[in-house]
Amino acid sequence: MGLLLVGLFIILMILGIPIAFVIGIVALLGIMNVPYIPEVTVPVKMLNGLDSFVLLAVPLFILAANLMNSGQISQKLIDLALAIVGHIRGGLAHANILVSMLFAGVSGAAQADTAGVGKILIPNMKKQGYDTETAVGITAASSTIGVIIPPSIPMIIFAGLTNVSVGALFLVGIIPGILVGIGMMVLVYILARKRGYPTYQKASMKNFMKQFIGTIPALMTPVILIGGIITGIFTATEAAAFASLYTVIIGVFYYKTLKIKDFPKILVDTLTLSSLSLFALAAANALGELMSYYQLSLWAEQFFANNIDSKWIFLLIIIAFFLFVGTFMDAIPAMILFIPVILPVAIGFEIDPILLGIVTIMTLAVGLVTPPYGLCLLLAAKIGKLPVERSLGAVMPYIAIVLVVLLVVAFIPDVAFYLPKVINPNLF
Repeated sequence: MGLLLVGLFIILMILGIPIAFVIGIVALLGIMNVPYIPEVTVPVKMLNGLDSFVLLAVPLFILAANLMNSGQISQKLIDLALAIVGHIRGGLAHANILVSMLFAGVSGAAQADTAGVGKILIPNMKKQGYDTETAVGITAASSTIGVIIPPSIPMIIFAGLTNVSVGALFLVGIIPGILVGIGMMVLVYILARKRGYPTYQKASMKNFMKQFIGTIPALMTPVILIGGIITGIFTATEAAAFASLYTVIIGVFYYKTLKIKDFPKILVDTLTLSSLSLFALAAANALGELMSYYQLSLWAEQFFANNIDSKWIFLLIIIAFFLFVGTFMDAIPAMILFIPVILPVAIGFEIDPILLGIVTIMTLAVGLVTPPYGLCLLLAAKIGKLPVERSLGAVMPYIAIVLVVLLVVAFIPDVAFYLPKVINPNLF
């Protein structure tokens, strides 16, 4: 029966059924054929799977990101990024990456970064002489930083699944996210010199200070959020609620770019995007009951115990596995399905769950720009009016940067753990 369910899962995926429904259908049909588990278990498990205070942070962070985009706060961050790096060869491309790093510190949603920043920068890059492939590739690839630099929605989900500290995960993501951004900017600089991409005139100190002062309210958001979480002032959910409220206040009263008439559309967009992730999460919780019946966790433990004797090989297998899974599944359902299975094995290899978390999240971030799922790549390609197959070629060099940093973090954990241990060693 187990093999039939796996086959059904694959067939439904190939047919293009949304992953949330695929998980739900397989869970329902599987449990219907297990005599000892009543069918009512499916809706009960789905409801229980969403009965979590931590998960409330997911729609709230998405709301904060949508408020930023609607309130044109993204444009403020772009202007600041241009003032900082616009004079470097390929300045607009550098600004694209830098603004993704800044945006990541507020929203935690890579898709919102792609949509908000891409609508502004992809057309501008094309006007400045960048080919469409480069504009789309940089925008899509840099938006993956949004789930690495805190706050990060996948980190919140992982923390909820494993009972590790959200604050610790957030701190561990800072250095890897910065390294990915710097690596991409180095690559852009090399390509810009080779292809003769344009630069902007260097911003005067007066103009820089004007842009900086104008974005201070937006830049204070990640400082308050991350600082509040790691010091225990906020929980992750409270921080997400604060981010949304704070964004409303600065958008309406400080920047005056957020209008009351915008709120219905913002709320609908937020609920639409949130429902996709949360329904997949609920369905995956029901499927987890079926996986427990078939003892997949025990099977995985026995397999690795009998065949793998090195935690480094285990980490390579996990990276390869999630690279594959990420091509057709979003990070949230992927973690919900597989983290409960591999976590006991990782602990058996004496791998810190927080290290497993950052490795998993960085690996699944690659899936955001690899078809057929590749949601960030699909969004950027749609904005740039470019076929996805051409976009994939442009994004590959930047994927390589993420993978290099990922391997460094996996095999030299002190790189990621250095800053957290300095700031708050009590978290570890």
